[in-house]
Amino acid sequence: MTTEFVLFWGQQTIKTAILVTSPILFAGMFVGLTVGIFQSVTQIQEMTLTFIPKMAVIILVILFTMPWMLMTLTDFATSLYHQMAIISK
Repeated sequence: MTTEFVLFWGQQTIKTAILVTSPILFAGMFVGLTVGIFQSVTQIQEMTLTFIPKMAVIILVILFTMPWMLMTLTDFATSLYHQMAIISK
């Protein structure tokens, strides 16, 4: 293995991790911001009001994006193993 190989796959790993987790993070951020604005407008300071909607939306996003996330991670792992087989010859 060369340094370029390791750096390339390190970068690809980080890109894949960001790509797979971004829908979950953006959904949680959007719901948190929406609930925060709602709390500011109504002056309700209840902690469970922020926690429960975030968890519900995150679970829904995970359920809806799970096939895509699994396909992306499988493609990444397959290409990594193919490249490792080529390098080791």
